[in-house]
Amino acid sequence: MFHVNNLSFKYPKNKENTIDDISFEIKQGEVFGLLGPSGVGKSTTQKILIKLLTNYNGEVLYKNKNLKSFGKEFYQEIGVGFEMPVHFSKLTANENLSFFKKLYKTHANTDELLQQVGLYEDRNKQVNEFSKGMKARLNFVRSLLNKPKILFLDEPTNGLDPKNARNIKAMIKQFQQEGGTVLLTTHLMNDVDELCDRVAFMADGRIAEIDTPKNLKLKHGERSVEVEYKRDSEVERMSFDLDALKSSDEFMRIVKTREIVTIHSKETTLDDIFIKVTGVGTNE
Repeated sequence: MFHVNNLSFKYPKNKENTIDDISFEIKQGEVFGLLGPSGVGKSTTQKILIKLLTNYNGEVLYKNKNLKSFGKEFYQEIGVGFEMPVHFSKLTANENLSFFKKLYKTHANTDELLQQVGLYEDRNKQVNEFSKGMKARLNFVRSLLNKPKILFLDEPTNGLDPKNARNIKAMIKQFQQEGGTVLLTTHLMNDVDELCDRVAFMADGRIAEIDTPKNLKLKHGERSVEVEYKRDSEVERMSFDLDALKSSDEFMRIVKTREIVTIHSKETTLDDIFIKVTGVGTNE
């Protein structure tokens, strides 16, 4: 869907580039995570890909055609969910959606979408009566109004309770299963783990790592297995080399003779990788 080649961008008042010579691609039908701390260029990259910023250096191709060559027809194919929802607060949810529908030639079934996100019963309430989470869910519905081919989502589950967050993630997966492509930016690494086929970590305006979540965990994690087991009334713990596990007599003895409490590989987390690669925590 997108080929980004040697992309750089500098805001007029800045001395240094916000984005500095980055290259990546977003494949059709994948969920691609663009991750990193605040200020590294994620939002700027996203604004370039949705044609809000045009004065950049490098090349951006959308479906093998230069992005700059597209006119307003480009917006008929994309859906955007900004992190900070902007709604007409004195209009109802339905009235908000009806207004934005007029911008598009193709329309989704908004009643069905509202039901999926749990807002159908509140569709005739003014948005100023909505909670933060309800506004976020309405914002997600709005991103799907035009049956887009690609979704740009910025923190789509931020501030949602676990049940509603799960609903939104299920809808993203459904969108992908139906052929859609997603660019996801988030600080919630559990969402990344559940949704993303590939991720790119940004640091200082550059791409520091890009791969599948699994490959990144294997690269940055320890190849070991930790076993917790009971000896008398005490819980003891031992670690074993994963590559030598099949020939470890001690591991087999513990498994056969002891009551196992837990057993798991010492796989690193995406939170750990985020901190290691970018140098900051995910709450930055």
